Amino acid sequence: MTHSAAVLGGGIGGLAVARYLSRAGWHVEVFERAETLPTSGTALGMWPQALDALDAIDAGDRVRALGSPQHRGSLLRPDGSVIGTIDNRNRTAFLLSRPALLATLAEALPDGTISFGTPAPTLDALTDRDVVIGADGLRSPTRRQLFGEKFEPRYVGATAWRGWVPGHRDTVSETWDTDALFGITPRDGDLVNWFACVRTDAGHPGGLHYLRSRFGNWHADVRAVLDAATPDAMLHHDLYESPALPSYVSGNAALLGDAAHAMAPNLGRGACEALVDAVALGRFLTADTDIHTALRRYDRARRPATRRLVRGSRAMSSVAMTGRLHPLRDLSVKLAASLA
Repeated sequence: MTHSAAVLGGGIGGLAVARYLSRAGWHVEVFERAETLPTSGTALGMWPQALDALDAIDAGDRVRALGSPQHRGSLLRPDGSVIGTIDNRNRTAFLLSRPALLATLAEALPDGTISFGTPAPTLDALTDRDVVIGADGLRSPTRRQLFGEKFEPRYVGATAWRGWVPGHRDTVSETWDTDALFGITPRDGDLVNWFACVRTDAGHPGGLHYLRSRFGNWHADVRAVLDAATPDAMLHHDLYESPALPSYVSGNAALLGDAAHAMAPNLGRGACEALVDAVALGRFLTADTDIHTALRRYDRARRPATRRLVRGSRAMSSVAMTGRLHPLRDLSVKLAASLA
């Protein structure tokens, strides 16, 4: 008997779980409201756990070939002086743009699996599927149908800008100061990826002019990136995190990725955890003939782990942009780097 799954959302987690289940012989439909896969976007860090998940769906080697391996990173002060460095070749991460990752995940899916330009049906229209997977992101309609509006994401008190400029870079840096940070990383396509974060009210309207003013007295690398940045190669959005859900499953439906556990980006784990969710869910569903048992096992495995990361990301944001505890922050970073 062939099992069936409806995947609501064709982002990273949705395509990854679709690929896992399709490879196991399931009939999978992915509903994606966008007309096509994206052609532009910023870099994502694929940490070892995410690479393991990608290996499980035969996509890890492709990601390693396309991505930029990163062994070393520096944490800096605005004047460019070093807070600490991390150099650990046992935990290599690969930086890859979102479009390249999504294209890699989609390329091996059977023809017709993804229905582009198709908003997800409501849950009551999918009762004939064995399982429904809500991979529909931060503002997940699936989560709202399952648990109501009281679990909508909460603003974390900061807004972010992300972009890319021409160039080449071998290492990662992140510069920390009171109420702001700025990161610069490599990425595929002969481009340099950058991101900025500022504590401010939600809906802050600032663009490049604001960023060049806000970071105009920071070290030369930051200024050079912002001088090269253009509005058409930049994204701007407020940052949110999910409140703790009572479960990631209900009936024959499951949530994954940002639909279940959106988090601040300070640990760089959002995309990674969507991949880990997808493979964990796929493994439980294909290992157990009872769907409800499989979903309960998925919830027990992934909810505690991801909630810890939501809290950890929030804590790291506080550490990076602290205004009063710079000496303690710097000492903590140096100790952590020495133990890495």
